[in-house]
Amino acid sequence: MPITQTTQSSGDLLADRRFEYARMLAADGDAVAAADLYAQALELVPGWAAGWFALGEAREQAGDRNGAGEAFRRLDVLDPTGVFGAPLRLALLGAEPVPETAPAAYVRALFDDYADRFETALVGDLDYQAPQLIAAALASVRPGPVGRVLDLGCGTGLMAEAVAGRVASIEGVDLSADMVAAARAKGLYADLRIGEVVADLAAGGPSYEVILAADVFVYIGDLGPVLGAAAGRLGPGGLLAFTVERHDGEGWSLRPSLRYAHGEPLIRELGARHGFRVARLSTDRLRTDRGDPVIGLVVVLERLP
Repeated sequence: MPITQTTQSSGDLLADRRFEYARMLAADGDAVAAADLYAQALELVPGWAAGWFALGEAREQAGDRNGAGEAFRRLDVLDPTGVFGAPLRLALLGAEPVPETAPAAYVRALFDDYADRFETALVGDLDYQAPQLIAAALASVRPGPVGRVLDLGCGTGLMAEAVAGRVASIEGVDLSADMVAAARAKGLYADLRIGEVVADLAAGGPSYEVILAADVFVYIGDLGPVLGAAAGRLGPGGLLAFTVERHDGEGWSLRPSLRYAHGEPLIRELGARHGFRVARLSTDRLRTDRGDPVIGLVVVLERLP
């Protein structure tokens, strides 16, 4: 969860002190004692959303799933936009159905907080490969130059760097204003805008030859709406190239990382439903997580006439 969201003051000095002591206990591995102190702080400020988030996490780490569920339910009421990701947490506990997409406010806050260290952490520490894998897959399907391109969830512009020199014009859209600012500083995009990807696609406008989405659909469970909206912005023969984390099943699932994973049969079925054929689909390592490879699908769909 974004640090800026979990460290904000409650407005009560005593509650803040208990909260900070609880954070130290949690960092030292004493989740039970941390949960007790968080609960004490919340007795003083029962409407403090960040406190309920911390309490839910501590209880979950302590093995108190019921208590964690109670805390996240309270958080869900106090945070209706979902910036703390309570719907995702409740789903992982089995307390609520899995939402079809991560809350936009959660994704926005996550990456606003992450923007200044995004490339160092993702590329340097996690060996992030999605943009390069998409660029290679795109080149194998369409080896020549490409015209107008849209980069969904453009982040800091890593995807634009990966296809630089091969595209005539690339635009980007991202929920995070801080990520868009970082992308703008690179000077690679003809246009950049802040927005949610399905809404941006559905807003209409000129068609694209290629739409790219590197490590974006991991925050969307039901890919039907975004594939349908993308189909509406691609002409016949247009390409949608993206990555997803691989689910070893037919549907999609929410992982403990709070990211979604998708099965290959689902990708093929949704592609066909929305007027695409699979031009390329391969399995590869997208990045690492705690030293373990994160396996994903690298997909290129071609819009049928």
